[in-house]
Amino acid sequence: MNETTENFWKAWAEPVLETAPIFFRLYYDDQGRLLSYSMEHLPGNYIDIDAATYQLGSRNVRVVDSKLVHITPKKTVAKLVPGDTGTPCLPDNISIVVDQQQPNIKWRLTSHESD
Repeated sequence: MNETTENFWKAWAEPVLETAPIFFRLYYDDQGRLLSYSMEHLPGNYIDIDAATYQLGSRNVRVVDSKLVHITPKKTVAKLVPGDTGTPCLPDNISIVVDQQQPNIKWRLTSHESD
């Protein structure tokens, strides 16, 4: 028998070493807001999660009573509206900004949130 064959049979006969368990964690702050996803042991508050949740890595989650809660982000719609304050533009073309002394319409950006 050559050395390669001997090494093969020797390795085959050795017991299989145990591997460390794999765990997935979500770390959060005192208000339940997500800090990070990790497979490491880090200091701080955490809950154990499954591999699918870890892989998804959603930022729209909170921890409430040590349970993961998915939250629906608010929809924000931004819109330009005319008013007394804002950026002065030509009365017939909003894309051209003009000096305050010229005839103008002022436009400002507003936003509205909804569920």
